[in-house]
Amino acid sequence: MTGITVLKIGGSIITDRSSHIPRALPEEINRIAREIFGVYDNLILVHGAGSFGHIFARQFRLTERFDARGLIQTHCSVKILNTMMIKALASEGVPGVPVHPFCNCLLEDGRINEMFFSHIRVMLDQKLVPVLHGDVVMDTVKGIDILSGDQIISYIADKLGADKIGVGSNTEGVLDDEGITIPSITPGTFDKIRVYITGSSHTDVTGGMLGKVQELVELADTANIESRIFNGAIPGNIRKFLEGISIGTHIRMDTQSQ
Repeated sequence: MTGITVLKIGGSIITDRSSHIPRALPEEINRIAREIFGVYDNLILVHGAGSFGHIFARQFRLTERFDARGLIQTHCSVKILNTMMIKALASEGVPGVPVHPFCNCLLEDGRINEMFFSHIRVMLDQKLVPVLHGDVVMDTVKGIDILSGDQIISYIADKLGADKIGVGSNTEGVLDDEGITIPSITPGTFDKIRVYITGSSHTDVTGGMLGKVQELVELADTANIESRIFNGAIPGNIRKFLEGISIGTHIRMDTQSQ
C-alpha cells in the first residue's frame, strides 16, 4: 500500500471568494474530480470553505465570540459545498465520503486539541477518500472558532504519518516580491521569505497564504513531512501533484537537518 497523501483544494478555486453570497464554481469542482480519478489511492482530501464559510464567519464575528445562530448557519453552509464536492467525485467514479470537522474535532484556543481518526483509517483501508473541509468547531476556551483546512491538513498528516501534502491554491506556489515562484522553503529560510508573503485579497478569516506556509513549515520542521503549494486552478496540476511530478513551491526540512 502506498503512503498517505493529503491534498487540500483552496476555497478560492471552487468558490467565488469575491461574492457577497455563497457561490460555488461547479465547473472547477467537476474538473478537480476528473483529475483525481485513477490516482486517489490512500488519499485524504480537504477543501476550503471559500465564500460558503468566510462570509458568515465574518458576519457573525465567529473568531471573536460565541454565536449559536452564526455557528449553525456557517456549518450548514459549508456542508452544502462539501456535498457538491462529494457528488462531483461520485460522478467521476471517485468514492469520496464526507467527514465534517464540527462533528469530530475539538479546539482549544483556536488549535486542534482532539480529533477522532479511527474511522478515517478504516475509510482508507476500504479504498474510500475521506473529504474534510474548513468548518466552525467547538472550542474549550472560546466556545467556537473557525478551523481552517490548512490546520486540518498539517494535523492529520502528522497524526496519520502522511508521506506528502499538496496545497492547490490560486497562485503558482509561494511568490517573492517580484511575483516569481519561490522553488523551495525550509524552516531555516522561512524568516527571510515571510516578508514577501501576503494574505488573501478577499475575505479570509484563516490567515491566507502566510497561514498556509506557517503550518507547513512547522510540519516540515517537527515531523519531516514535505509539502507542495501549487496552482490548483490550472487544469492538470492536481493530477501532476498526485502523480509525483514536481510543481510549485517545495516546503521541506533544511538539508543539514536530514
